[in-house]
Amino acid sequence: MKSAKLPSRKPRPVPHRAGKAAAVSAATSNAGLFRLLPSIDSLLQSEEIVQIARHEGKALALAGLRNILATLRNQISSGAIRDATALDLALHGVPEALQRELQQTLDYSLRPVINATGVILHTNLGRAPLSPEALRRITAVAGAYSNLEFDLDSGERSRRDVHLQRLFSRILEEDQPPATRSAPKKAAPQTVVVNNCAAAVMLALNSLAEGAEVIVSRGELVEIGESFRIPDIMAKADVILREVGATNRTRIADYKRAINDKTRLLLRVHRSNFAITGFTEQPSLQELAGLAVRHNLPLMEDLGGGALLNPASLGITGESGVSDSLRAGVSVVTYSGDKLMGGPQAGMISGRADLVAKIRGNPMFRALRVDKLTSAALEATLMSYLRGDHNAIPALRMMRLPAEEIGSRAQNLAARLVAAGEHYEVELLNGESVIGGGAAPDATLPTRLLALTCKGFTANQIAARLRKADQNSTPVIARVLDGRLVLDLRTVFPEQDELLAAALLALNLP
Repeated sequence: MKSAKLPSRKPRPVPHRAGKAAAVSAATSNAGLFRLLPSIDSLLQSEEIVQIARHEGKALALAGLRNILATLRNQISSGAIRDATALDLALHGVPEALQRELQQTLDYSLRPVINATGVILHTNLGRAPLSPEALRRITAVAGAYSNLEFDLDSGERSRRDVHLQRLFSRILEEDQPPATRSAPKKAAPQTVVVNNCAAAVMLALNSLAEGAEVIVSRGELVEIGESFRIPDIMAKADVILREVGATNRTRIADYKRAINDKTRLLLRVHRSNFAITGFTEQPSLQELAGLAVRHNLPLMEDLGGGALLNPASLGITGESGVSDSLRAGVSVVTYSGDKLMGGPQAGMISGRADLVAKIRGNPMFRALRVDKLTSAALEATLMSYLRGDHNAIPALRMMRLPAEEIGSRAQNLAARLVAAGEHYEVELLNGESVIGGGAAPDATLPTRLLALTCKGFTANQIAARLRKADQNSTPVIARVLDGRLVLDLRTVFPEQDELLAAALLALNLP
């Protein structure tokens, strides 16, 4: 909550010891100045500070006053305050200093921003934004009690999984091939949800292969961010890494030769944030699945992105979705909720019912499971998939935006900037948006970019000013390209266009 604004009034003197600071010689020693510092109790007698404490709470006011007094002591020690006159002036400014101190304390640190980078699933900016319906569901569920683990029909305790399992089953079952005489229809895939994909990978590995060997290609031993690496996750899951193949080429024969009586799992890992091109080879999922079946081993895939739609329908080529992996014969797939699915941060584990049940029975599951807020947001997101209303999911809608529509909005913004004066030189360019979030490293989407320059300011200086907005405005995050500030409106909500224009026009550039 923001600090309440106090009524304007003329500052009153802050009481200090005997009120004799002005009478002390300018040559007062540091020890003498320290003695003139007021106590906390005497500061609290000031009418101004009494009002601040009443509005913001006594505990915060006390903490703020302690910080201010500590600052004054440091200033005396360093010589910044050399005499009683300077100290007296500083003490008269204590109420205003306290207001500033509390304003900084009570301002939110986590803030919404305008993402003008063109990176749709920007990890540093929170990845996929939630749909309005997901936000409504969070409010409805979080603002009251809910039947999170309660069966309304029986009146008995139930499991929190049921709310999401029914939706995942319908979505994933609809995408499975129809039954035939030679291939009877498989049971619907089961799903459990934990707090992110890294947790899903660790839980699945530990549940299916604890203490045993897991075979993975050397070309898939990726780092997924912040120094979290697949070998490290495997070690924490208490499985033994068995590397096969080479960085650029791994054949199905490499997996076959590595299988022994200690092997419990074959693992395929999506190269989430890089691609290997050139002299490469990798067995297909179908080949790996066939090998796993012949040796009675499960095949697990860390898919990462988690597309519940055909990625090609989003303009993404060379990527597979969750259903593609399950149809190919993968036993267990792990994937993220806040990437190509377009929902909240979560990690899903979908696959064979017996394997998912074993994973759910792991004691670690309770430590990693999601809360009611994530469940509510996921439920709303999955409902949009069931209805076929994919444009209700912001990230999917952004991926589908045509460059022409983005260009029209950019042109309108450019016209406003030019009409406002000669501060900016503006140009529209063809460019590329990216998916981001480690979901599709090769995928790009054609877009139109708004490139800005301003005399007397570098692009980095303009970008810094846009980022450092005060609490009454919204920070804007943009890119710098070839010495120009570049804005990609693909990732700017249309309703934010006015805010973006206001931020650019309010920079007060010469």
